[in-house]
Amino acid sequence: MITTEDLRFITTIASHRTLADAARALNITPPSVTLRLQHIERKLSIKLIQRPSRIVSLTEEGQLLLDKGLPILRGLDELQEQLDELKEHVCGKLRVLAPLGFGNDYIAPLLGEYKVSHPQLDIELELSDNPNWSAHHKWDIIIYIGALNDSSLKMITLAANQRFLCASPKYLKQMGTPKAPQDLLKHRCIALRENNEDVTLWSFTKLSHDKQADDRLTDASYNNDKLEMVRITPTLASNEGRVIKDWATAGLGIIMRSEWDVQPQINSGELVRLLPEYGLPNANIVALLSSPEKERSARISGFIQLLKERLNPQPWKYSPIACR
Repeated sequence: MITTEDLRFITTIASHRTLADAARALNITPPSVTLRLQHIERKLSIKLIQRPSRIVSLTEEGQLLLDKGLPILRGLDELQEQLDELKEHVCGKLRVLAPLGFGNDYIAPLLGEYKVSHPQLDIELELSDNPNWSAHHKWDIIIYIGALNDSSLKMITLAANQRFLCASPKYLKQMGTPKAPQDLLKHRCIALRENNEDVTLWSFTKLSHDKQADDRLTDASYNNDKLEMVRITPTLASNEGRVIKDWATAGLGIIMRSEWDVQPQINSGELVRLLPEYGLPNANIVALLSSPEKERSARISGFIQLLKERLNPQPWKYSPIACR
């Protein structure tokens, strides 16, 4: 008879492109994967993957086993979570997906702190600036920054986060300071390519004097009648936020970047905020979850609470050096 361990093994095989990839995920050798797969097939008297093939492709019987087995595994996991919650015990596995830069600076240290508080908790953190939304069900918590066009996930705002236009004193001394958005067409601009956004179309809204002084800007602060769009032609571009910030501090051009990332450099004088009388679209830091509050495990609710506590007030506003 097939066991839950067999089912978990087959789901791991099915979720990877090759048996070698599955072996790395299971932390065993590829021959061990092959032997165990053959053992399960002999026990069931069926073939589970197509052969010969370098790419994992399930047979009809293998797909049936996966389709029927996944709900069983989820049910068992939910049962274990409910039992753990009755004990008010944070344990099991917490899976978190976060952006690369913010994840390195803030999420990873907080997960480390959370692990120390709950030794029986296992944690998996993946850092990516281009999340695979089709695999969102794999993650307990997705940390996201920027415009979210469409999502069926529950969103919890963790911290307000504005976007700033910045350049180094060295660049401004050499090239001058832009006074209006259209002046950017005469400057060297640097683009960050992330989240499939149109990264060369920068939109600005003229702010009132009160809005310029308000650190709590919201999307409602922007008036579409005053929206000004500028299509930049970047002289440098990267998909890594730290790279474009380094380019900017080196005097190579102007960047548009999240407040959480550049505020420490603005505080220290390495970067200068430009066009403060104009607002850019917000990029609030949010947590995305698939489960409603009443169904969340203690490990998820506990980490969300820790995030709220540590990110308010925003730590980047008051530190001259970014958290590493």
